[in-house]
Order: sequence, then structure tokens, then C-alpha cells
Amino acid sequence: MTASLANLSIDLNADLGEGFGRWELTDDETLLSIVTSANVACGFHAGDPSTMRRVCELAAEHGVRIGAQVSYRDLAGFGRRSMDVPPRELADEIAYQIGALEIFARAAGARVHYVKPHGALYNRSVHDEAQAAAVVEGVRLAAGGPLPVLGLPGSRLHEAARAAGLPVIAEAFADRAYTAAGTLVPRGEPGAVVHDPDTVVKRALGFARDRAVTSIDGQRIEVDVRSLCVHGDTPGAADLARRVRSELTAAGVRVAAFT
Repeated sequence: MTASLANLSIDLNADLGEGFGRWELTDDETLLSIVTSANVACGFHAGDPSTMRRVCELAAEHGVRIGAQVSYRDLAGFGRRSMDVPPRELADEIAYQIGALEIFARAAGARVHYVKPHGALYNRSVHDEAQAAAVVEGVRLAAGGPLPVLGLPGSRLHEAARAAGLPVIAEAFADRAYTAAGTLVPRGEPGAVVHDPDTVVKRALGFARDRAVTSIDGQRIEVDVRSLCVHGDTPGAADLARRVRSELTAAGVRVAAFT
């Protein structure tokens, strides 16, 4: 169902600060001039204190909302390897990451506005009730209040967040393939990542305007989302994000941070 003009508004987020030491991966400065929300790596899958501080300062300068992108402790695997972390330990590690980013956000005159899991933790918390509950417990430990959780619609993570009284923000990926069940096709499978820019833009418009996407097997899936992710580590990510925002605006979609 196509959304009414009054409802045509969507947040544009990107994964940022995904470098480490002298190694840089994401074009943080350019992307922060385009997106409305920044998922900042908190040191477990990427990022380091100096990178976190720099990205928070840039985000504050551009008026971009800062989010904590939390992960399994997996620098070598970029957080994309699933790990069996005991729930209490995982909750502590989530709180640790959010707390670290909050220090730099506040130093920049801003704050952490939301939390988003990264990589394997994101995918695991879609269906794993125990891991999802541990992420939510970590958010509650660090925030001490109703900090929003960004994630896949219908996930165990969102169920656990709602049960704990935390706001949830439904997210979509224009550059990732979906299953008929509305979950992301695992990265190891053919066609999991959408590389063609024209297709990415078309899917972005579909999410924002039609609240729908076509699954990898050709089925229409209705998804009511409030935020759209552009992966910062994709080659040419800044140009793609700029084009996505331009096309959304041209189509009458207001690009703005979620409230």
C-alpha cells in the first residue's frame, strides 16, 4: 500500500567510524553531510577512541543523530561471525560499548540517541530470544531510560525491547536481499547484497513510498519502516547515499531523523 503524502518521511542512516588506528574504511565526513542518523562503531567490530571522538564531533557539526552500533567482540571478523556469548556477559559488553560512545557524544555537545546491533549480532537477535534479551538488558544498563532500539521489523530484538518499555525503530536495507519471511538473506548466499545502484535507489523508493520490497524469490513483502540504511563500507557508498537522498526528495519523501 502506498503511503499518503503526509506520511512520506524516512530517516537515512549509515554505519560510520568503521576504521581502526591508521586503517580507514568509511568516508565519514562525506556521509555525515548526507545521512540523518549515524550508527557509530563502538570499538568491538571496528572503531577506536579517536575515531569515535572524531565521528561524534562531525555528527554534531552536521546535526546528525548519533547511534551506538554495538557488536560481538570480533575485530578480526568485523563483527560478522556469530558467537555464543553468555547473556549476562553480552549485556555487559553492550552497556560498555554504549557508555564509551556516550562519553564522546557528550564531549561533542550531543548524546547517543539510539542503539543498533551490527552484523552477526543484528542477524542473531532477529530470531534468538536469549541474545535479543541480552542486548536489551545492555541498553537498559547503559541508558537508564527509554533509549530506542533500531532493528528489523518483527524481530525478537524488537519484541524484547517493547517488553522492556523501550521504543523500537523499524529499519530496512535497500542494498540487501530479503527472504519471503521478511528477513535478510545471509551474506554468504548468492544475491544477498544488491550492487546495482539503480536497483538500490528503486528499492529505497519502494520502502519509503510503497512500504514494500520484493523478496529474492519474487514475492511482495509489506514493510512499514522508519529508517533506511546505506552501508558505509560499500564501495562508492557516499555517492550512492547522495543519490538515494536526492531521489527520495525528488519523489516527495522528506528525509529526516526519526522522532
